[in-house]
Amino acid sequence: MSLMTFAQSNSAASRREERVTGLALIPGGMATEIAPSPAGVGTLGETLGEGLGKSLENSLPKMRPMTSAAAVIQSVAARGLTMGINALTGILTARALRPSGRGELAAMILWPVFLANALSLGMPSALTFQLRRNPARQSQLVGAAFLLALLSSAGAALLGAWFMPAWIPQYSPRVILFARIFLFSAPITSLLAVGRASLESRGDFALSNQFLIWTPAMTLLALVGLLASRAMTPFSAALAYVPTGIVPLGWMLLRLAKACRPSLAHFRASARALFSYGIRSYGIDLCGTMAVYVDQALVVRLLQPDRMGAYVVALSLSRILYALHSSVVMVLFPKAVSCSAQIVAQMTGRAVRMSTAVAVLGGVGIVAFGPAVLNLFYGKAYRGADVVLRILVVEVILSGAGWVLSQAFMALGRPGVINALQITGLALTVPLMFLLIPRFGIAGAGAALLCSTIARLIFVLASYPLFLKIPLPDLVPKVEDLRFAAQAIAIGLGRFRAAPWSAAGGTD
Repeated sequence: MSLMTFAQSNSAASRREERVTGLALIPGGMATEIAPSPAGVGTLGETLGEGLGKSLENSLPKMRPMTSAAAVIQSVAARGLTMGINALTGILTARALRPSGRGELAAMILWPVFLANALSLGMPSALTFQLRRNPARQSQLVGAAFLLALLSSAGAALLGAWFMPAWIPQYSPRVILFARIFLFSAPITSLLAVGRASLESRGDFALSNQFLIWTPAMTLLALVGLLASRAMTPFSAALAYVPTGIVPLGWMLLRLAKACRPSLAHFRASARALFSYGIRSYGIDLCGTMAVYVDQALVVRLLQPDRMGAYVVALSLSRILYALHSSVVMVLFPKAVSCSAQIVAQMTGRAVRMSTAVAVLGGVGIVAFGPAVLNLFYGKAYRGADVVLRILVVEVILSGAGWVLSQAFMALGRPGVINALQITGLALTVPLMFLLIPRFGIAGAGAALLCSTIARLIFVLASYPLFLKIPLPDLVPKVEDLRFAAQAIAIGLGRFRAAPWSAAGGTD
């Protein structure tokens, strides 16, 4: 819960290349392992030193343009790597802490990500949209977006610190204290999300993907160190998760300071432009965040730590499937802005067909081998999570498809439609959670989430003819999709062989 443009002056050559390779794939937020999300989670601390910043800057390779299909392939690879790293961190903490300790860890590291994204006010999406429409105002828009993100996330941290003791009273006072302290890392989460939106609006998907990988990779290294020194506790593990966003944020700020020169000049006009779109798209961002985190927030409220630990493990395993949809969305939205409704529908149709087909294949594998994986990697204590795992796999596939389909409304300047429909669907989640969790435990949480996702998907599909006045995108898989995928992979491999790490972003 999550979800992430190209510069307005695309070259004629790149457009000819797009016509050859086909319409772009494209969609892309969040979150798996309970703390880090696809937006990249961070925390409080000092930024990189000046000397380190210069060395990092000088070490960066030259960038060259890539097609949108190549951007999707690279993003899928980056998010797949991120999901793999998150899976390893989940295995380490689950086996070392057991279900009860894993539940305490989740209770401490959930809130900075959840609240920062829940109170984002649509800033990442608004920045992407406005930079695409008004590239000449890049400096003012980026500066205003950073300040607004900082203020909203600081408010989120204060709000969370206030209600935390009342929300998780069944946890020990020490767990509650650390949960409140870690809340003040929320601004770093928000700044990373806005920074990545700025990079992606410039077509710099490679650098954005690097930031996506850095945080979980550093967390994994810290956890390995704790395990090797036999110092792994829920509290030390939480420290391994939370401070690791400092370095990526510092590097990002250095890059953006040079590329965008953020400014607060004409702040009121820039803020008004951002809010004009952000408030209308906020419902989509909020629903995406709630879809990813509200179940965890309610499970941690209604059940004991050991049940929370089992739920988090099943959730992190099922969320591996989010890598594909989130990568496609990351490229689809900026690519589709300013295109005609017919082109947007074609792009969205291809994106949802291909990403959902691959997600279904992955889901079948998880359903078939998930119970064995839980037992082998996480331990016998988590075998009871196999039922909720199957439910969550179905929910992830449908949720991802709905997320991709909603990007057409975002790109065509109609975020308010999806906003209203998503809120209606989300309104089912909370009462269903309170109804089903006490009766069925973590399986009830999964069932409530699935029902809400189905409702939102139906609403999105019905809105195409009602509000966009265009037919539904073709959702039936086609042979040409396979040819397109094979061609895109061949182009990506050719670029990789020609310049392994230099194909990094740019225009389409």
